[in-house]
Amino acid sequence: MHHPPAPRDLLTRRDDGALLALWTLFWLMMALVSFEDHRHNADVRWWEPLLWEGSSCLVASAWLLVARRAARRWQALLGQPWPWFGRHLVWMPAVILSFVAAVYGLRHAVYALLGLRYAHEGWAYLIFYESLKLLLFGGLWLGIFFGLSSFRSWQAERLRLLELQRSLAETQLARLRSQLRPHFLFNALNTISSLMQVDVARADRLLTQLADLLRASLQAGAQETSTLGEEVGLLRLYAGIMQERFGARASIAWALPDELMCATVPHLVLQPLLENAYRHGVERSTTPVHIVVSAQREAGRLVLRVANDGRLGGALGAGIGLHNTRERLRLLHGDAAEVSLSAEGGRVVARLALPWQPQGA
Repeated sequence: MHHPPAPRDLLTRRDDGALLALWTLFWLMMALVSFEDHRHNADVRWWEPLLWEGSSCLVASAWLLVARRAARRWQALLGQPWPWFGRHLVWMPAVILSFVAAVYGLRHAVYALLGLRYAHEGWAYLIFYESLKLLLFGGLWLGIFFGLSSFRSWQAERLRLLELQRSLAETQLARLRSQLRPHFLFNALNTISSLMQVDVARADRLLTQLADLLRASLQAGAQETSTLGEEVGLLRLYAGIMQERFGARASIAWALPDELMCATVPHLVLQPLLENAYRHGVERSTTPVHIVVSAQREAGRLVLRVANDGRLGGALGAGIGLHNTRERLRLLHGDAAEVSLSAEGGRVVARLALPWQPQGA
């Protein structure tokens, strides 16, 4: 089975590709400069500058591969620039001697094959001259290696931290979700228990409705999100249980446009808001309470509201359900989502806003 490359492998490939492009451009520029310098020199054949730079490029490329392998072994020293550069520079005497021997050996061999003699300065001068060049260009390329390796290391560390944050967020979301279901079940069973000694038939209907609700909730599986339509389906089952309990003391209306039913929302995100309306609005009121569940799309966000008659009961986040709703939205959407509870025109309004995202987007 084919597996896509890991992000770190992709980073390595991009860096190697960028390095190869720079290396090729560098040597093309060196060959062009050398060719231009000798183009009008009658004592220099047109191909000689290309041979000189080509032989230097060939041997330098071999050392480039060695340096890249060494750089990977010394990855742990990227946080300590001087030791990192020191590990590379300590090999410069060997690099210089082997470079001069290999480059000039190749040139002499090519000239000999062509029946020509390769004339150059004395060996002492050549070693001094090539040493200066290699120190200059070697330092330049070591700096490029160090920059690319440091950047790759930073990106790899950033990816690792992002993976760790995502793993922690998923663990936290699972914990919040696992807390939410028992909390909801506890409140529903308390509702049924309060009717057992008063109205057995109603309690029996509530148990049946609770079973339907739990079955529908389990069918949703362990997924973190669902569509607004699926969420409203569960919410209607929950509202049916509450209406059985409170009867004429509560009424509920749904203002939910069909075109919003495809929106993606966290699973069971509305249930704590509706529960809060019954708990703080209906239970504490001596007069009938009207609840309205509504949804709107506003400026690229899905805004959900659960409003009820009555006074502002308790601070948002005081209960585990509302606290978990806020935490889940923070983990899923950060500052792009919000939950608020306010009094508006004699009504208590729980407002939940999150980024608009249709199913499958």
